[in-house]
Amino acid sequence: LVKVEAMFMPLIVLLVGLSTILTIYVGGQRVVGGHLELGHIFQFVFYVNLLTWPFASVGWVTSLVQKAEASMNRILDFLDATPAVTSPDAGGRKDSLSTSPTLEFDRVSWTYPDTDIQALNNVSFTLQAGETLGITGRTGSGKSTVLQLAMRMMDPQEGRISLDGTPLLEWDLDAMKQDLGYVPQDVFLFSDTIGRNIAFGQGNAGEHKVRQAAQDAGVRQDIEGFEHGFDTMLGERGVNLSGGQKQRISIARALVKSPRILFLDDCLSAVDTETEDAILAAIEKQEASCTLMVSHRLASLRNADRILVMDEGEIVESGTPDELLAAGGLYATMFEQQKAEQD
Repeated sequence: LVKVEAMFMPLIVLLVGLSTILTIYVGGQRVVGGHLELGHIFQFVFYVNLLTWPFASVGWVTSLVQKAEASMNRILDFLDATPAVTSPDAGGRKDSLSTSPTLEFDRVSWTYPDTDIQALNNVSFTLQAGETLGITGRTGSGKSTVLQLAMRMMDPQEGRISLDGTPLLEWDLDAMKQDLGYVPQDVFLFSDTIGRNIAFGQGNAGEHKVRQAAQDAGVRQDIEGFEHGFDTMLGERGVNLSGGQKQRISIARALVKSPRILFLDDCLSAVDTETEDAILAAIEKQEASCTLMVSHRLASLRNADRILVMDEGEIVESGTPDELLAAGGLYATMFEQQKAEQD
């Protein structure tokens, strides 16, 4: 369809030009032979052009209708789609998170249905209230899958995930996610003001709360340095910001709602060490909050209370940074590799 549409207008222009040339050529011969006058040729060319473009418009409109039909079918497919993850019936759902929440994975396994790749295998751990738990490992070890399951973007095929001792399947999704904050690897910012992008994390967030979240995320000074401050309009996906600024605004969006549990998915990769320390210190001060932080950079996890080391979908090591270094396992190997790269 794209190729046909790309050829459509050039072909129409070519045919119009050929018809005009043919008319002038044949008419010119008739004028030389004395059968027509010159005015008749101009009149005929004028009529040909009057007829050509209405016929061309019919083809153009037909193309638009076909594109609109294809777009409408995609929209209808989206509207008719049944969510794979749903809330339980009103009578059996839980919708209130405690002030000291816990998150537990109990022998959880997950295999991606499209590829049959097992991302997690028999994973068990507990995130305690007020704890900062780090997860690290090589690329493809299943770190991000843990976060997706914890936020119930999908349900485990084996095992159980519990929030405050209650299985995630029994939680009201909307109520649960009001108390969860998530900062993804791939930052998405709307083509709106910076202030509204931050306030999107909590629809009724006031100006003071937005500014405080920006302060905690280490981006307030950058924002106030812009000509229009928090009213600065962003381009598509924040194209007029640096990578670090986009990441910090995304963190501010999560912090503005003061989440009980905060999920960070390798979201500090474009932030310098000093700013990273300030952000993590501000997160630790969040009232009654616990943090699950995924990162391949071990330096980002140095202040974590515990670190889980994953490899091929399994937890192969667990402990504090010092304990893991002393153990001389995968964590110690990664630490030495990253230290050598920095040197």
